[in-house]
Amino acid sequence: MSDSKPAITGVVLAGGLSRRMGGVDKGLRTLHGRPMVAAVIERFAPQVGELLINANQNIEVYAQFGYRVIPDVIGGFAGPLAGLHAALSAAAHPLVATTPCDSPFLPADVVARLHAAMSANNAQLAVAKTGEQAHPVFCLCRRDILPHLEKFLADGGRKIDLWYATLRVVEVNFDDVADAFSNINSPQELAAFEKAPPPL
Repeated sequence: MSDSKPAITGVVLAGGLSRRMGGVDKGLRTLHGRPMVAAVIERFAPQVGELLINANQNIEVYAQFGYRVIPDVIGGFAGPLAGLHAALSAAAHPLVATTPCDSPFLPADVVARLHAAMSANNAQLAVAKTGEQAHPVFCLCRRDILPHLEKFLADGGRKIDLWYATLRVVEVNFDDVADAFSNINSPQELAAFEKAPPPL
């Protein structure tokens, strides 16, 4: 039910150049018969109260999925932080969750678990983690950190892990569903997942 959705804006990060995919827009590559971004939206949209898609190319194609498409405000394909910056600027809600467009198996409760950890730890940012590896593109953050992010970007910062290291961060363990964070960056990886059943 729409009235039970949390006051969280979700953004699907699809604004990159997809260099490892040969420059072909990753989110629109098909897996098991449909664009990867469609699978991401199917899992992610029910977890948030508003969904945005951050894209800098094929904007009219992404718009056909029925959600508002927001391009980077910062030019030059500046990476996931530029997408987060655009989302924080456009979000209707005080919290913003992110997911990449090339992770079609993301957990159905990723936002709830990040939110619970953020609240329990009074954090500004909650980040998913499996094993020793953090997954900063799967995060939940407060919209009021936008000025902090703007300064980091204005100073030339682009690496998402360096940015979040300057905030009150909680890393949230997802070892129970580690395969759900599989992402597909290259034609070879796409071909391998096409042959295998989904991990969940």
